[in-house]
Amino acid sequence: MVAELIALSCLLALGLAAPAKASAASPAASDVIETSGGPLRIHFIGHASLRFEYDGKNIYVDPFGKMGDYASMPPADLVLLTHEHFDHLDAEALARIAGPDTPLVLIGACLRALGRGMVLENGQTATVAGVPVEAVPAYNIVHMRTPGVPYHPKGLGNGYVLTFGDVRVYVAGDTENIPEMANLKHIDVAFLPMNLPYTMTPEMAADAARMFGPKILYPYHYGETDPQQLVALLKDSGIEVRVRELR
Repeated sequence: MVAELIALSCLLALGLAAPAKASAASPAASDVIETSGGPLRIHFIGHASLRFEYDGKNIYVDPFGKMGDYASMPPADLVLLTHEHFDHLDAEALARIAGPDTPLVLIGACLRALGRGMVLENGQTATVAGVPVEAVPAYNIVHMRTPGVPYHPKGLGNGYVLTFGDVRVYVAGDTENIPEMANLKHIDVAFLPMNLPYTMTPEMAADAARMFGPKILYPYHYGETDPQQLVALLKDSGIEVRVRELR
């Protein structure tokens, strides 16, 4: 028993302990992932909004004022915007953390709305504020706004793969389980959306996770979908599913 407690303490220190089995989301505000370049702290702001704290820098993804008080958060060293929908592109929240010289990585529609930023198309890469960033596809195949018109058309939105030391983090953006996910390699931490009808069902998210096999998976942007369904679907997959308050 003592040995088991010591082992669990070590896992917790590394940020790799198994997720709780409770039906409710964990109230944890942040997790720490150890990397070769030092600790990566992931702050769960809510919905699709995240903050990565690494090497003295703060990297935000899709800041949305409804999810938190951005005026009280540290200034951004880099902001990534996945697409132009109001809950991903919130100019007021952005203004609270980003000045005129703060690097923004975004898509063309966000550039047109904001008037500045670096556009990365699907498949393009760049190192921004010292962080390697890869833009990957994010789109719908099944869920449609009207017949033939997907909520997120192919080729417009981005997901991002960020590299922190030896740890690769995939933030999927608004997408379904698209075939391009099979091309993702060496993903340590992933965020997959389950906000119906706009993104994935738990079954689709489980299929997506099996395509690229992240070590740790966070369901995010999950609306009224029960994230514990994803926990059950991936129970024997070897993928650790961590549920945090990202409704």
